[in-house]
Amino acid sequence: MYITDSNQLNAFIGRAMNSDVLAIDTEFLREKTFHARLCLLQMATRDEDVIVDPFEVTDLTPLIPLMQNPNVMKLFHAGRQDVGILYRELGIMPRPVFDTQIAAALLGFTQQVGYAALVHAECGVQLKKGDSYTDWSRRPLADSQISYAAEDVIYLPKVYSKMKRRLEDMGRLHWLDHDFHELVNPDKYDTKPRERYLRLKRVNQLSRKQLSAAREFAAWREERAESANIPRKWVVTDEQIVESCKRETRSVDQLFMVRGMRDKLNTADARTVVKLIIKGLDSPQEEWPVTSRKSHNEANVDTVVDLMCALVRYRAKENEIAFQTLASHDQLVAIARGHTADVPLLKGWRREIVGAELLDLVNGKIKLSVGGVGKLCIERTPEP
Repeated sequence: MYITDSNQLNAFIGRAMNSDVLAIDTEFLREKTFHARLCLLQMATRDEDVIVDPFEVTDLTPLIPLMQNPNVMKLFHAGRQDVGILYRELGIMPRPVFDTQIAAALLGFTQQVGYAALVHAECGVQLKKGDSYTDWSRRPLADSQISYAAEDVIYLPKVYSKMKRRLEDMGRLHWLDHDFHELVNPDKYDTKPRERYLRLKRVNQLSRKQLSAAREFAAWREERAESANIPRKWVVTDEQIVESCKRETRSVDQLFMVRGMRDKLNTADARTVVKLIIKGLDSPQEEWPVTSRKSHNEANVDTVVDLMCALVRYRAKENEIAFQTLASHDQLVAIARGHTADVPLLKGWRREIVGAELLDLVNGKIKLSVGGVGKLCIERTPEP
């Protein structure tokens, strides 16, 4: 059903409130905006599927009780962007949730397995993806576009049931609790202008002093882009922020020496940016951001991480879990440097599978060797 009025939406909500599952997907555009522009909202229970046109149904808040119904499991595949859009549109987080892409990594699938590949594996259906790259804001939509959009949700209930059953049989369903909690953690989606500098491209080129300036410049850009609802790069690019801070700019003339900056900023904005850069550069050293870059006299972390990777890869294969689901490179680097606080790899089921062993490895309590048939051997070293 293609829903174009609130009566149709309310009728569906009434029926869906009695369902045990609700599959959700969105189609959106964000090439010309700061926030994603919702173009379609697809939902499906085990009995029906609907597509809501948000250009016709402009008030989606009647969905709030359904999204927060604790008896209805909300199903997503790679749902981070979908959850973010719902959070912005409704002001609440859907709960409870289950993401089939996250769960698939615990069932032997590759990390970030695509929806089509998962549907084919679990349901034996080959999806057509001809309309994947389309302008969802144009109206009217073609029948092929509507069919494509519907397919993104109609198979999720069946996939969920099969995956849940296997995860329960393997004793792994509870392993996903933390991941799903983080998926709907509002803190992950709220705009934090003063933390945006951490995500700048090439930010690792900057010293702590320069990072302090970049924090001010990036925060200004974040607020400007969001208020105008335009992409960040339309204000200034990451590279322009990094370069201007790397030069420790202290005048408008110096700022305009950065390639393309004169085309991005008028004189008034340029003066504001220079003041912010100077504010960051001249701030007390104790207020400078802490850099995660390796110093030249740091122990050879790369070699330690290589050893850790071998152990993680071995345990991942042994447990039929994707490597990236078990551990990220950044987490391994943090452990190798002795930074063990708030590392997901050292908590819950990840710690049980390999996290505790990794601590033993970096502390010299176990050693790795290669057996006669190429098998990794893990031996505990004798106590001194």
